[in-house]
Amino acid sequence: MISKNELAKIVGKENVSDAQSVLLKYSSDHSLVPPGTPDFVVWPTSSEQVSDVLKFSSKNNVPVVPVSSQVHFNGGAIPREGGIILDLSKMNKILEIDQDLKKVRIEAGVTWGQLTGELAKQGMRALMPLMPPANRSVLSDFLDREVPTNTVYDYGEPMQGFEVVWPNSDPFRLGSASVNGYPDSGSHGGNPSGPGIDFYRFVQGAQGTMGVVTWTNLKVMFQTRKDKVYFVPVNDLSYAQEFLYRILPRRVGQEVVLLNRTDLATIIAEDYKKDFERLRATLPPWALIIVVSGLVRRPDEKIAYEEKLLKEVVKNEFRKLALDEALPGFPGLGEKMLSLLRNPWPAEGPYWKNRWQGASQSLFFIARPEKSQQFVDVVEAVAPKHGYPIADIGSYIQPIEHNRGCQIEFTFFYNGKDAAAKARVAALYKDAAKALMNEGALFTRPYGELAPMVYERAAGYVQALRRVKKVFDPNNIMNPGNLCF
Repeated sequence: MISKNELAKIVGKENVSDAQSVLLKYSSDHSLVPPGTPDFVVWPTSSEQVSDVLKFSSKNNVPVVPVSSQVHFNGGAIPREGGIILDLSKMNKILEIDQDLKKVRIEAGVTWGQLTGELAKQGMRALMPLMPPANRSVLSDFLDREVPTNTVYDYGEPMQGFEVVWPNSDPFRLGSASVNGYPDSGSHGGNPSGPGIDFYRFVQGAQGTMGVVTWTNLKVMFQTRKDKVYFVPVNDLSYAQEFLYRILPRRVGQEVVLLNRTDLATIIAEDYKKDFERLRATLPPWALIIVVSGLVRRPDEKIAYEEKLLKEVVKNEFRKLALDEALPGFPGLGEKMLSLLRNPWPAEGPYWKNRWQGASQSLFFIARPEKSQQFVDVVEAVAPKHGYPIADIGSYIQPIEHNRGCQIEFTFFYNGKDAAAKARVAALYKDAAKALMNEGALFTRPYGELAPMVYERAAGYVQALRRVKKVFDPNNIMNPGNLCF
C-alpha cells in the first residue's frame, strides 16, 4: 500500500496529491489508448528527490510512470497499473546556455515555449520536430525520438549527455556529462573517454520503462542571418524523392519537409470555417518546402551557392518540377512557413492536428525514401475499408540525414466526441499498421496496440530488452505494461 505521508516526507506535502480531480488529468491523453488512473501524483524538485521516490517505490513494489508535461499523444504516460505519476514539470530550469559549444543544458520540465524564448535572447535556436506544442517538454520529444525538421547530419540527434536515475540507484551520468570535472559532478556514470557500455539507447525510446532522465545537454545552433523558402508543388512523390536524393546529400537546405494538401491546409488555415476546405481544394497534392539559410559566416554566399545548385538540378535533371519562392496562388506563404517551422505551436487553442475535427491519431515509422509512394498506396488501400475518406488523411514525410532515410507520418483526423468515429479510426490505425509492417515499415516507437504487434515479430530483440530491464529495474516498477514489460 502506498503511504502518502512517506511520499510527503520525500518531496513535501505540497508536492503530493491524491485528489480525484488531479488524478483524472493524468488518466488519459490525446491518443486512442484506454485511460488508467494513478493513485498519487508526485512533483519532485531535484534529482535526489527523484532517486528517493524510486527507492521507496522499488522497496514497496509500487509502479511509477515518469512524465515531464501533460501534453501526450501516444498513451506512453497513461498508468496501466495505478501507482505513482512522477511529474517532473517543476524541474524546469535552463541550467546553462553555451554559445561557444552550441549546447544548452535543461531540466526535464523545460518546455518548447520556454526554451525557444530563452535561446532567442542569445541569438540561438533549437533543433525541433515539426511544430511541437509550446507547453510540451523538450526532453519528452527527444526521448521519444522525434525527428527534427533540419535534415543536416550534424544535427540529426540533438540529445547528448544526460543524467538518469535508475530505480535501484542514485543519479547516473551519461556521455560527456560523466567526464571528471563536469559541473555539479558527484554521481557515477559511464565515462566516454574509456571502454564501457553505451547506456544512451537504454532510455531513449523506452517510454520511462528503464529510468527517469532529469536533465540533458542538447545541441543548439545560432540563428540564421538570412533565409529563403522555396516551394515545389509535387504530383509525383517518387519523382520528388529522386530530386531530394540529388540535392540533400550535397547539404542543400536547413529545414526540408514534404506535406500533403490536407496536412498543409490544417497548418496554415486561419479561419477554419472559411479557409480550410478552400485551401485543401486549391493546394497541390504535395508541397515540398525547402529552407536555404545563411549562417553566421558569409550568409549571402552560402545562399547563393545553394540557390544556384537547386536551379541547375531542376533545369538539367528535373524539368517536371517548378521551384519557386511561393506556391502559385499563395503569396506570402514562405514567410509564414518559416515562422511555423522555427517556433513551437502556440499553447493557446487546439494543437494543429486537432484543429480540424477536434481529435487525431498519427501513425509514423522510418522507411527508405524511394518507398514513400508504396506506403502511401498501402494506407490509401486500407482506409476505404473502414469508411475513412482518402482525402481526409494527413501525410507528412520528413527526410533524415540528407535523405539517408525518412520518417513517414499518416494522421487520421476524427471527431473526438463521436464514439463511432473514434472506434473506426482505432480499427483503421491497427489495420494500417499491420499492412505497413508487412511492406517493411520500421516502427521504432511502438505505442499502445503497436507495441505487441512490433515485439511479437522481434523475439531476439525482446529477450535482450528484458535482460537489460532486469538489470536496471529488477522489480519492474517503471511504467509496467508499456512496451514488452
